[in-house]
Amino acid sequence: MPVQQSDRRSRRSRTAMESALLELIGDRDLSQISVSDVTGRADVHRSTFYEHYTDVHDLAASACTEMFDQLLSATSALSVTGDSSEGDSSEGDSSKEGSHPSLTAMFAHVAEHRALYEALLGADGSARVINHLLQRMTESIRPRLSAQLTDSEGGTDDSAAAFVSGALLGAIADWLHRGCPGTPERFATAIWPQLVASSLARPA
Repeated sequence: MPVQQSDRRSRRSRTAMESALLELIGDRDLSQISVSDVTGRADVHRSTFYEHYTDVHDLAASACTEMFDQLLSATSALSVTGDSSEGDSSEGDSSKEGSHPSLTAMFAHVAEHRALYEALLGADGSARVINHLLQRMTESIRPRLSAQLTDSEGGTDDSAAAFVSGALLGAIADWLHRGCPGTPERFATAIWPQLVASSLARPA
């Protein structure tokens, strides 16, 4: 089979399986979805599934790549030092609603895709997908945060990126668990001071 034709078939198979999983997540918890469920819905052979994915969790991470990319677009622009437009205002009120657009955009994105995030990050979600997203968030935040925060010896404090990512993902999971009360703007405003304070904290 020509390589180009094989590539097209491979892309079609991946698209079909990822679409099938997203449809299935709308009907049941991720933990209740099997490889057979996916291949049956996608109308592909089981062997085809294993040519592309190790298991359903691997498929879920791949199927949500575009959605996660949108989330990371907001987190990569996030500043938590309080010395930029992300958390600063002309009156010096860093908690003013709307003064942290990247954080607000992040929660607006989560609210837009609430059902899928609940399925992935909830009690019956996937620990591997959560870990995958946490690692991607840390990598996304690290470059900007590293330029803002340095350790006492002048080196880059990379651990701060992991800390902020964990805090943000925890806040997302909690907000989802409580039914996303209020608006993304109000929730961003509520957690902003804690995010800045914890990120800037340094041991004596």
